[in-house]
Amino acid sequence: MRNNQGNFENERALVKKVKKKKKKRLRRLIIIELLIILLLIPVVYLYFQLGRIPRQEINLDNIEINNIDLSELDGYRNIAVFGVDSRANDLQKNTRSDSIMIVSINKKTKDVKVCSLYRDTYVYIEGHGYTKLNHAYAYGGPELAINTINKNFDLNITDFVTVNFSAVTNVIDLLGGITLDIQDDELKHVNNYTRDVAKINGTKYTYLDKAGKQTVDGTQATAYCRVRYTAGGDFTRAERQRTVMSQIFKKAKKSNPFTLAKVANKMIPQIYTSLSNSEILGLGKDIFFYDLGEQAGFPFDKTAKKIGGVSYVLADTLSSNVTKLHELLFNQTGYEPSKTVQGYSSEIAHK
Repeated sequence: MRNNQGNFENERALVKKVKKKKKKRLRRLIIIELLIILLLIPVVYLYFQLGRIPRQEINLDNIEINNIDLSELDGYRNIAVFGVDSRANDLQKNTRSDSIMIVSINKKTKDVKVCSLYRDTYVYIEGHGYTKLNHAYAYGGPELAINTINKNFDLNITDFVTVNFSAVTNVIDLLGGITLDIQDDELKHVNNYTRDVAKINGTKYTYLDKAGKQTVDGTQATAYCRVRYTAGGDFTRAERQRTVMSQIFKKAKKSNPFTLAKVANKMIPQIYTSLSNSEILGLGKDIFFYDLGEQAGFPFDKTAKKIGGVSYVLADTLSSNVTKLHELLFNQTGYEPSKTVQGYSSEIAHK
């Protein structure tokens, strides 16, 4: 009897132990599920919000890729990024692209390289002849702008993102500001533009008290992007824009999904793109793995000259600069430009 009683008590203790373990496991599963749901809420919310983005599906029949082998570029996702300063938020065309960048993502390593294309670069635009690169967007929107970039620089871009500069202000504020090293010769101009940016966006503003490394808000950072009245003119202006872009990228990598969802929600009405929801989310999910690498401005070797009384940026020569561009973005050494680029290069040299 005593043995039976002892066995019975042992069995009861074992059952209790098993039940306790099951409860713990169940509690752990519930906590994990709740965490997953909490993480998914901003993702699901973001997916539906992305549907509000105005889009343009690029007609590939209107995008010319020079008759050369660009198979080495298949390992990269190349996106044209246009920044416009439109008070009417007109992102589709009829506005010159104030900022033009190529963002090249190595699909395998997740390395990201950024190259600014100087807006006054002298290029050939289909149907309009030789003129400034930033005119292409005004003449024919992103399709003509992409077509112009591909034909003049031997690229295979088929996607774009256009952002209004006011979106830059909003994003930086939501991220809690970014760090910039303001130089002495920039301070006065940053403060002057800060007032102008605030007036355009209808926001309050504060002036910077001194130069040096400091945290700036969205209005101040956007003002910094617009400064061009220092040594280097528009070339250093493009460099400032890349600096702000890289600082936004660094801050975003450290942010939580809820903050990123707020950022996306604020940007959505101020973006115009060819990318689908799934493509945006596909790029976004890797944000924590991207490594922002080399940055530069194109043309690398250049001269500012007037043609017909208008100031342009001329490549010395276009062919040699395109070779350097392919080396920077795609690690192609000794790239030989297409006959189309060589033809443009010769005509520009004559002019």
